Amino acid sequence: MAIQFQEDDILGKAYDARLMRRLLGYVRPYRGLVALSVLLLLLSSAAALAGPYLVRVGIDRYIAAGQMAGLGRLTAIYLAILAAGFGFRYLQSYLMQTVGQRAMYDLRLALFTHLQRLSVGFYTRTPVGRLITRITNDIDALNEMITQGVVGIFGDLITLVGIILVMLVLEWRLALITFTVIPLILLVTVLFRVKARETYRAVRTRLARINAYLNENITGMAIVQLFNRERKNFQQFDGLNRELREWHIKGLRAFALYHPAVGATSALAVALILVFGGGVFRTTVTIGLLVAFIQYTQRFFEPIEELAEKYNILQAAMASSERIFRLLDEPVEVDDPVEPVPLVRVRGEIEFRDVWFAYEHSDDGSPEWVLRDVSFRIAPGESVAFVGHTGAGKSSIINLITRFHDPQRGQVLVDGTDVRRYAQRDLRRHVGLVLQDVFLFSGTIESNIRLGNTEIADEAVRRAAEFVNAHRFIDRLPHGFKTEVKERGATLSVGQKQLIAFARAIAHNPEILLVLDEATSSVDVETEILIQDALRKVLRDRTSIIIAHRLSTIQHVDRILVLHKGRIVEEGRHHDLLARGGIYTKLYQLQYRDQEIRLPRAVRGDG
Repeated sequence: MAIQFQEDDILGKAYDARLMRRLLGYVRPYRGLVALSVLLLLLSSAAALAGPYLVRVGIDRYIAAGQMAGLGRLTAIYLAILAAGFGFRYLQSYLMQTVGQRAMYDLRLALFTHLQRLSVGFYTRTPVGRLITRITNDIDALNEMITQGVVGIFGDLITLVGIILVMLVLEWRLALITFTVIPLILLVTVLFRVKARETYRAVRTRLARINAYLNENITGMAIVQLFNRERKNFQQFDGLNRELREWHIKGLRAFALYHPAVGATSALAVALILVFGGGVFRTTVTIGLLVAFIQYTQRFFEPIEELAEKYNILQAAMASSERIFRLLDEPVEVDDPVEPVPLVRVRGEIEFRDVWFAYEHSDDGSPEWVLRDVSFRIAPGESVAFVGHTGAGKSSIINLITRFHDPQRGQVLVDGTDVRRYAQRDLRRHVGLVLQDVFLFSGTIESNIRLGNTEIADEAVRRAAEFVNAHRFIDRLPHGFKTEVKERGATLSVGQKQLIAFARAIAHNPEILLVLDEATSSVDVETEILIQDALRKVLRDRTSIIIAHRLSTIQHVDRILVLHKGRIVEEGRHHDLLARGGIYTKLYQLQYRDQEIRLPRAVRGDG
């Protein structure tokens, strides 16, 4: 079995000014804290630069002269500066961590809000795991850049410039000799950067492959075990895992070479200082100055190493920010009007006028129509069923009424007004949807019926459950309505979840009810009887549309519309449609061909 992965594009640039400006927009509200952090960073750098200079003074002025009393005072000043530097660095780190967390909090909210506005169509073509990665891993990468990268890079550059200036002031000849190793360190850094970039891309790609493979296998574990694929899947995972390990090791090898190379270059610079400072310039260079220069030289290479580390942070952040902003820029295909029509009460009239609708487009750009010039009207309180072969366009009817999608042509009207003129929130408040795959959230059965609507009292929840016969199994549970529901209702049967969905619809009391009945095909006879009874009750006195797969569930609806290749081809009641001998009759015969069902004589064609 070939393994196919849907991977993200790798960012081409290690730094993108456009992305950086946009990212810093989330930091802008906290610019006061950032400014204070920069000030603390400058003070911390100054404290770090003062150390070697005080060492020089201590050696040349006090130790060489034997003035131990003055050395004590200098030592106290040195310790005070160290303590101050520690305090400055602590406060600076705390402030930037705070800024990072607040900025990422705002970005998470913006991302989650945008995800809630995107249409259902977006989620049918986007893997859920990828979206979760955006809100978790990618946000963390940006947080690391804000807390360590942005101000950290500035601090490293300030420290580097400060060391250079101090060295030039103390002894410019020794400073120039020290700087002769800079081309070598630049060469080492460039080589490391190229290698680090290669390994970063490879590790990220292989990690994405492992995540995708794990998600697929854990989700389909029942099939894996049923078809004895454990060993085969283990071998495939082992191959993916081995690739990830090898690229990680390559990256570690690059780091392992880089740091010793920087250390060796630093040692070379110290050696040059000893040779020239202790030999060539010994008449003008004191011991204290020589020691101070050695310390400054060692510190000179520390920010260079830090900048190389922060390059990786910056690269990860740029890739993450590109993916996050690409998601934030995802167009909202179904949006509310600027001035929505108020919708306080709904009579329940539904009308389709010359509706054409397509989910996808063919290679030449033309729409692949799912609905073609569909027109019908459903009166308030009328119950209507849609039937047809798979792909005929039945579920698309519901998707358009709820505005999960909008038609490319024509109009969908509720109470005589195009649904695109209503606010989605107002429209959906009056529409109940009972899906064939009932989704239950983590929480209690009671909370899954109420769905966060605090206006629905406990008594109303129980009455709704009793109305649709759901109380029969709920009362047998350990904690009744307070029983915790596992992820996606894993501990409940299909029929039990279906009854909870009906109770949910009754509790919210919508004027329009949309039902997909396919779930009743996989339940036992007793539960199916309960569900059919619940269905008859919930359809009463409200506009109802049933997307029918089992024709036995719709024999008593007011009207049946037959869809074929996106068009309405037949319309009528159950017995009338059977008598016509058309597509509905063929569907009925196909569904019950293995059962002894006596069809009307006109349908059988024997009279």
